[in-house]
Amino acid sequence: MIELDADQKTPLYEQLYAALADEIRTGQRAPGTPLPGRRTMAAQQGVSVNTVDAAYQMLAAEGLAEPRPRSGFYVQKTYGMLHSRARRAPAAPAPQPPAATQPVYDLSTGSVDTALFPARSWGRIQKELLYQRPELLQRGEMQGDAPLRTQIAEYLSVYRGVECTPEQIVVGAGIEYLLGCLAHLFSDGMAAIENPGYFRTRTVLQNSGIPCTLVDIDREGLPADALEKSGANLCYLTPSHHFPTGVTMPATRRAQLLAWAAAQPGRYILEDDYDSEFRFDTRPLPSLQGMAGPDGPVVYLTTFSKSLAPGIRIACMVLPQSLLARYRRDFATYANTVSRFEQQTLCEFMAGGYFTRHLARMRLAYKRRMEAFAAALRAALPGVELDGVHSGLHFLLTLPGAGGERAMVAAAAQQGVRLRGLSEYYLARPELCRADTVVAGYSALKEDDVEKVAQALARAWLS
Repeated sequence: MIELDADQKTPLYEQLYAALADEIRTGQRAPGTPLPGRRTMAAQQGVSVNTVDAAYQMLAAEGLAEPRPRSGFYVQKTYGMLHSRARRAPAAPAPQPPAATQPVYDLSTGSVDTALFPARSWGRIQKELLYQRPELLQRGEMQGDAPLRTQIAEYLSVYRGVECTPEQIVVGAGIEYLLGCLAHLFSDGMAAIENPGYFRTRTVLQNSGIPCTLVDIDREGLPADALEKSGANLCYLTPSHHFPTGVTMPATRRAQLLAWAAAQPGRYILEDDYDSEFRFDTRPLPSLQGMAGPDGPVVYLTTFSKSLAPGIRIACMVLPQSLLARYRRDFATYANTVSRFEQQTLCEFMAGGYFTRHLARMRLAYKRRMEAFAAALRAALPGVELDGVHSGLHFLLTLPGAGGERAMVAAAAQQGVRLRGLSEYYLARPELCRADTVVAGYSALKEDDVEKVAQALARAWLS
């Protein structure tokens, strides 16, 4: 017995279709038997003939009924491939694991203060593009749209001393994606990775078939003599602000590493210009790529994840001329991985001067936050040592006698503060790690909360 309910939000013809479909699937209406005539069914259900016709047409469209001229609709055989979706008891919900305790204060290094994002200007540009640039719905250039690459080239030249043309720039959805592309170009290579360092780099390269060797850094970064002994022909570096120690590589060490790369054909430096936008005391040193020149053995990589937001997946690399032709050949059929609307929004954002003004505001805000946080920590934690406070968006915090970094991290978590120990970034030989040291990122920390965090850490480590 089919029952329809006119008070439901579901239209009557859909209710009738669902009921008949269930009867057919469950065998209540045998294959080859006729469905009641439309007028008969309409009279039985108290609905219009049009309602019945719409339901029958849906059955025919799904292959559940066959319309026959001047004869009506007949039940089709389903061959057991269709299952009933109606009148089933709802499955019992799966037991949910206990909710993880969320930290009150996040001192991780991968977050940003979303309140600093220029939502109004960014959103206005996107809205204008949506209505005025319908061509952005079409597929764009493989390396990224030329206007954005032109803006990036100009910015990198002025602020980072990078020497390149827009043709050398490749835009991609994150550093990890670009590293995967590079791994294809260096498929017969071996990469030297900084230790401690950015563990995702090793993961991406190894997943792409590139063997990696670890080179311990010193107070000036990765040593050239140790790199020579490693046997690697690739070297991944974060020279402007080493992750996670914050070391800035001096010019003499940079020159030594460039000499290593130039000594043999096929050697390349992968320069990740991590956090270079945020230096609070002096201007950053020129990039290795700028020192080597546009045809030098350096691939420059940078991202907008910290200067804008991690969720805006825009990064870029600058390829030397020696790699550009092969990249274009091997990736000619690839589509660019960044939305053209995002690309053009960033292009307009840079061309209109919004980006440089936004960076200036961010530097000022983060400098105030860093100074306030450092002062609060020094007041709350006697004997604390803070390294790397004048650049980047994190620093190392050492508290001698605090019981070891694992105990420090666990005790901080009990007080609602999330951070990581320095040894977590050692990809090998963690015994080299400085004792009682954690990595404290402050980019997502509200300025009003710095005193609360300092007091929470004092309760965690001094009580």
